[in-house]
Amino acid sequence: MELRQFRSHSKFTRRFDARPICIYGPNGAGKTNILEAISLLSPGRGLRGAAAEEMARRPEAIGWAVRGELASAEGPRRLAVSVDLRGGAKRKVDLDGSPATQSALGAVIRSLWLTPAMDRLWIEGASERRKFLDRTTLAFEPKHAERSAAYERALRERNRLLKEPSPPPAWFNALEERMATAGLGILQARRQAISRLQNAQEHAKTLFPKAEIAILGEVEEFFGTTDKSADVTAPAENEKEQYTRLLRDYRSRDMAAGRTLLGPHRSDLGAIFSAKGVEARYCSTGEQKALLISLVLSTARSLRNDIGAAPILLLDEVAAHLDHERRAALYDEISALGAQAWMTGTGPELFNTLGASAQRIVFDAEGATPETTDTP
Repeated sequence: MELRQFRSHSKFTRRFDARPICIYGPNGAGKTNILEAISLLSPGRGLRGAAAEEMARRPEAIGWAVRGELASAEGPRRLAVSVDLRGGAKRKVDLDGSPATQSALGAVIRSLWLTPAMDRLWIEGASERRKFLDRTTLAFEPKHAERSAAYERALRERNRLLKEPSPPPAWFNALEERMATAGLGILQARRQAISRLQNAQEHAKTLFPKAEIAILGEVEEFFGTTDKSADVTAPAENEKEQYTRLLRDYRSRDMAAGRTLLGPHRSDLGAIFSAKGVEARYCSTGEQKALLISLVLSTARSLRNDIGAAPILLLDEVAAHLDHERRAALYDEISALGAQAWMTGTGPELFNTLGASAQRIVFDAEGATPETTDTP
């Protein structure tokens, strides 16, 4: 991987093998920036959700580039994402040397992440839980990104139309048909992801707690049945007609609100700590963190069974809030998965139990030390 002018890194180039990577050093040394850079090689805005200009190294602020070579079953794949702020803030994506879309990256690289900001996932608003749900769904279904983007475009246009004084009904009809097609695909892909997660949890031998998870929302009440064999790219015609009719019937309500109140953009993710029968939001901080880790590991197990390879795991400060037993259990599960997990922490003691089974990048206040990667 190679970073240029990215955040705190003017240049960072390293080659790694398949083992987990431990990155440690003082706060502010640039550890999380490495994980963020890797996350940008998949669809979306990365693990921080930052704007392109925010990621440029200061004071230069000329742009940035992230490049990586991925070892896959199909052979080596070359991925790159870059931004030249002197020519605007649009991201340029290259795949194997040719221009590509961000959505195309989802079919090449699967990645999941956990950050300290997600520790409050179960007690804050539904927006962050939807992001977590969609990131999980995207790992299973790469086309979920395109479908979500199409839905968001139609949603924005309909919301603008709702504020017009007397918009033509035909405009609404066209937008609502697009929303129904994309929205039903989103619902089905999410349902399949949750079904796979539940199945992976049921058959797992793990020290991490199991969760009963469900997607909650008004639109889920209308289309709540799960057809695991359905093609998510082609929703049933009768469901599409029903969804379109619902949007038409709700126009007056939506006009009064000034926005669309029905759809997957309003969904939420619910979770219950199975062993206690308690909603995640009422669990302790440690239990909530353990539930999140459990869901990420379950997703990784399911993906490994489905596609023959575990996703790349980006785990920022994941070990700091785990006791010794759970920390060791996490490392054991990562090793059993055969996943390349990138983990950050402030000191080497957090990763002692990994021994020679991991690679290490050591940071000091000036940046990464010269000898950073253990020999395989």
